[in-house]
Amino acid sequence: MSVVARQGFKYSIIGYLGFLLGTFSVLVVFTHDLEFYGKLRYVLSTAEMLVPIVVFGLSFSNVKFFHQTFKDKKHHNFLSLSLVFIIVNFLVLVGLYFLINYLFPELKFSEIWKMKRLIFPLILVLALSTVFGKFVSNYKRIVIPSIFDNLFPKIANLGAFCLFFFLHFSEKSAYAFFIAVFFLGLVGISIYTNKLEKIKPDFKLNYFTENNLWKNILNYSFFGFLGNIGQFVALRIDNFMIVEFLNFELNGIYSTLFAVISLISVPAMGLYNISTPIVNKHIAENDFEELDRFHKKTSLTLFFVGLVLLSCIFVGFPYLANFMKNGDLLKQFEPVIWIVGVAMLFDLATGFNGHIISMSKYYRFNIVVMLFLAATTVILNFIFLKYTNLELLGIAIAYAVSLTLFNFAKIIFNYWKFKVFPLSFEMMFASIIATLAITSSITILPEFESNFLNLICKPTVVLVFFLIGNYFLKIFPIEDFLNKNFLKSLFKMKRP
Repeated sequence: MSVVARQGFKYSIIGYLGFLLGTFSVLVVFTHDLEFYGKLRYVLSTAEMLVPIVVFGLSFSNVKFFHQTFKDKKHHNFLSLSLVFIIVNFLVLVGLYFLINYLFPELKFSEIWKMKRLIFPLILVLALSTVFGKFVSNYKRIVIPSIFDNLFPKIANLGAFCLFFFLHFSEKSAYAFFIAVFFLGLVGISIYTNKLEKIKPDFKLNYFTENNLWKNILNYSFFGFLGNIGQFVALRIDNFMIVEFLNFELNGIYSTLFAVISLISVPAMGLYNISTPIVNKHIAENDFEELDRFHKKTSLTLFFVGLVLLSCIFVGFPYLANFMKNGDLLKQFEPVIWIVGVAMLFDLATGFNGHIISMSKYYRFNIVVMLFLAATTVILNFIFLKYTNLELLGIAIAYAVSLTLFNFAKIIFNYWKFKVFPLSFEMMFASIIATLAITSSITILPEFESNFLNLICKPTVVLVFFLIGNYFLKIFPIEDFLNKNFLKSLFKMKRP
């Protein structure tokens, strides 16, 4: 079995372990104090939204220019200079932030000003970790980094919450633990990078100035920065605006619902990371026919797995909420699950559309659609929060509309320029199976008095429908992932 399948599968295992830890936290812990959980989510989301400003696209450039710098044995030189630039850029960001707040004192009433001592250190830690993570992906190794990227944030949230709510530590102590866990993640990813290939610090500029390579890097990084900040603003602005317009408790509710539905995207994170160098290779060789095959195959995989999980969530969430503290409050916002879930599923169906554009000579187009996504999300969020009483439902609608338009734009562009298309008839057949499965589970299967029995039986009916439908229609090659050779390959730990 290829390194892509092996690493992708292992990454998914780590992802699901993180999801299980997160699910435990949501079911047993976070719902005890949705307000404090909302604060933790606000700090992390706001930091992640500002990280692209500090990184300035250098994480993507460390992938884009890796083959060239590796061939010239200057990849560590590029990594070293990238890290220095990030530190300098962070200091500039901090200086500008304080200058703006000095010029406009009314901004000091915002929550971001009140929590600046938490948000800004976290920005630097996440920015450095991002560059190391992308650098490691060039070696087709994403499993160990996923531990720091996926599990550590869960540990940070859970540990900080337990310290505050159950052990009665002060908020300051809980926040200190929160930041410390992310710092340990940075230390861990840097050590792992050095283990793959000993890091050789090199801060000389000669290689980049003599052949004017720095101009290409700066140009690509700048447009990568614009696209990346558009993406992060679009995906993280929800938590920020909910707090600024509503309150921390509703932010905790939205974050809880979003965490549940995010289960369907866990396999995608690993596959996207490991696929980026492969996409880059096909584009460099102008092998768009093979790229189209790879695109369709991965898109179908992500869609099918995501559809199965989403269908189980749809039929099981009302009973899952009954086991959660404040479950009745969460069920009031159940439509958020359906709206966001469908939008996420379509995003999975489009595969790595954005990666294809980013790695091509048309990467500037990604900037246009990313900024459009960010602007649309912010405007729609503002309209729904300011002029309607929809609250979280409005946030969900804004998210779904923006993300769907964003994906349509990328599909059309990639087909126009590269003749690659992610959607297939197999997806339609799978959708029919899902519709029958959900309908049968909700309307035909009787509802038991036991919530636990309902939580088990209704998703089981969905799984049976998918197994039978897939057996006859041959939509997804399950047998490729359930054989002896593949399972054995998961435990091979070869160096690159």
